[in-house]
Amino acid sequence: MAPLRLLVVEGNVRAARERHRATYGLTPSESYAAVLRRFVPEAVCDVAFPADEGANLPDSAGLADYDGVVITGSALNVWKAEPESMRQVELAREVYRSGTPFFGSCWGLQVATVAAGGSVRANPRGREVAIARDIRLTEAGVAHPLYQGKAPVFASPCVHGDEVEALPAHAVVLAANAVSDVQAVDISHEGGTFWGIQYHPEFSLNELSVILRRYKPTLMSEGFFRDPAVLDRWLEDLEALVADSRRTDIAWRYGIGPDILDPAVRLREIENFVEHRVKAVRAARGRG
Repeated sequence: MAPLRLLVVEGNVRAARERHRATYGLTPSESYAAVLRRFVPEAVCDVAFPADEGANLPDSAGLADYDGVVITGSALNVWKAEPESMRQVELAREVYRSGTPFFGSCWGLQVATVAAGGSVRANPRGREVAIARDIRLTEAGVAHPLYQGKAPVFASPCVHGDEVEALPAHAVVLAANAVSDVQAVDISHEGGTFWGIQYHPEFSLNELSVILRRYKPTLMSEGFFRDPAVLDRWLEDLEALVADSRRTDIAWRYGIGPDILDPAVRLREIENFVEHRVKAVRAARGRG
């Protein structure tokens, strides 16, 4: 049997993804591909760079050759309608038309929403950063295969300042919290189905702490911290917990539980996408 073929769509422009590689060791798309291989080690993961002008991108026929498509997060804002963003929206429309199982985190959810006719805005409630807390499944979410085996209320890594403003037709909200009314969604559009989440389960605490250290100026300017020394101690605590997950004193102090620290819990949505969409549709297409 041929291995699964997955396409990881990198949401960032070159400078942003190379900045992530310089601080973390991998680009966001490389990191996401590593997470996917956790569940299908033999998978072939190609990467697309639609933010790059002149990128060679597959059409719906080419996308149909893949078993799944995943969009990463991004530092872009889709509501600005910049060319780097709109190329990704057009690619998302092609993914819908291909019928290939489609998934995205944060930026991926926003791009897929706009591609299907919805809209995204800067969140008037402000940025949600570090940990999205008290994400609560809707009635539809409790029954949805994306959340099979997931607690009805949980926390997850996150970094986002934008949110879904208006849902497209044929969209079902699966989860929400006090910061974002759409923390997860199922969208059906032009023969395709997208499962998306506004948070970032693909971020380990290690990757998250690296990102947050880059966000120090933002965390100060937006009022999350008023004292740089307090911010530095918080980052040092997170890094100490990365180094030793048995530091229950740090985990307790910041309310960081198994839904962040245990990969089997944190990554459940991605695992469910692979099991209930990617593998199921592959079998229905007669590929395995």
